[in-house]
Formats: sequence, structure tokens, C-alpha cells
Amino acid sequence: MSFDGRADGPAADPLRRIAEALERLAPPPPPAPDFRGTAFVWHPDPDRIEPVRAVSRVELGLLLGVERARDTLLANTRAFAKGFPANNALLWGARGMGKSSLVKAVHAAVQAEEPSLKIVEVSREDLGSIGRCLGLLRGAPGRFILFCDDLSFSHDDAHYKSLKAVLDGGIEGRPDNVVLYATSNRRHLMPRDMIENERSSAISPSEAVEEKVSLSDRFGLWLGFHPCSQDEFLAMIRGYCDAYGIGIDDATLRAEAVEWQATRGARSGRVAWQFMTDLAGRRGVRLA
Repeated sequence: MSFDGRADGPAADPLRRIAEALERLAPPPPPAPDFRGTAFVWHPDPDRIEPVRAVSRVELGLLLGVERARDTLLANTRAFAKGFPANNALLWGARGMGKSSLVKAVHAAVQAEEPSLKIVEVSREDLGSIGRCLGLLRGAPGRFILFCDDLSFSHDDAHYKSLKAVLDGGIEGRPDNVVLYATSNRRHLMPRDMIENERSSAISPSEAVEEKVSLSDRFGLWLGFHPCSQDEFLAMIRGYCDAYGIGIDDATLRAEAVEWQATRGARSGRVAWQFMTDLAGRRGVRLA
């Protein structure tokens, strides 16, 4: 044994061979992310940020009935893209009213003005690895919207703890070049009966509820989406028809659209688009 603790002599060769074999078995480090695109998806195990060639989205001008949320999110995103302070945003409310569509449309509109703005989608199931994702984004070229669609938590879900640290805690905190936009059908990101159960069964009810509800408080912007009226529903469809060149008179559109929404038992932007898809198919019009 040499004075520095390393094996020498005959015993050194087997140890060296073992070390070299272990190095060959170890997986190669993941390649550095290529941020030349504008939209990406985060995948853990192995950690990687993959570009998206074509984003599924609609134009900002086609999203009707959400003007207040649109203007607020647009202003926040423009400030962030220019390097000014901006808030994390939670878009919550009625299903099918364009929450995720608005995030993607706002990104496209602002990215056309500020090419450095990019969007990275993170699925709810991968929130446990969000810290590692931020480690790759920290210091990367560009400004990043971290987008989590359909965010919600069950009673035994601990992923919200990872998200809390990212939003407003931890030593490092959120990188300056990252903002988080999330959508949810629930304002407090969990079912009301779960909150009531915490209040009734916990040893310290208020503390048990506050720990989970405080997650939504870490979003500086709360943008509410509510069910649309019939006039707004018809206006959405008329906007789609005009944008895609489908000629249909108001009386026929109203009769067919009202019948369609009656069969679905709901009115929303999603139902309006589904009617539009059916109408375009019957009239031989391409929507792409």
C-alpha cells in the first residue's frame, strides 16, 4: 500500500479492472438540452427535455368569452418575456373553457414578439422531478414558461410538496428565467370533500388544511373561468366559422348548435369546437 492509500503491486490490477468495468457499465450522462426550439416536454428517468415539433393550439383571437383572463395573462407573459417581474399563474374553473388553450395561445403570441420565450410542459405525474427540470433550465438561454395542465392532488399525493418549494420556497427558489403556469378545475387544487375531511378528522384541522391549500396561494395570479352563456357559445362557433371560411346563416347555425349542446348537456369552448369539427366534416372543410 502506498503512502496515499492507493493499492500498488499485484493487488492494483484487479482493482483497476473492476473500476474500469464499472465505468463501462455506468450509463452515459444525458445529452445537454437543445433549446433551439420554442416548445418542449420534460421527461424524467432518464431526465431529458425533448423539443415538440408542432404544438397543438388555436390562435389567440379565436378564444372568445375569456377576454379578462386573456388580457391579464398576456400582460404578465409580456413582462416576463422582457425580463421584468412576473407572477406564477393558476388558471382554474369550468372544464372545457379554454384554460390550457389560452396558455398555449398566449405563448405563441408573445413568442412572436420575443423569440427568447419558450414553453416546457411538465405532467402532473412528473412533479416529483420538477427540481431536476429546473436545474437544467437555470441559466439556460431563454425565458421559460413551465406549464402543468390539469393540476390537482388527492389526499395521499405528496407531489404538492415538491411544487410548493419550487413556487415560493427552498434555498435556491425558482430561477429568474422560469415562470409557472398551471391549469386546474379546482381553485384550491383539491376536492372540496377532501378539504372538509381534513377539517373534521385531523388533530389540528386548520393546520392540516392550510398545509395543502397554501399551495394555491403561491400563485400570484388566479384567473377564473366560468361556464359560458348561450350567446357566448354561439359567438364562439360563429368566430370559428368566419375564421375557417364556413358559410352558414345565423338561423341554421343557431338551430344546429343548440341541438348539439342539448345532446351534450353542456356549453363550453370545447363543446363549441366539437360542434365545429362536426360541421366542418359534413361540409368538407379542412381545419388544419
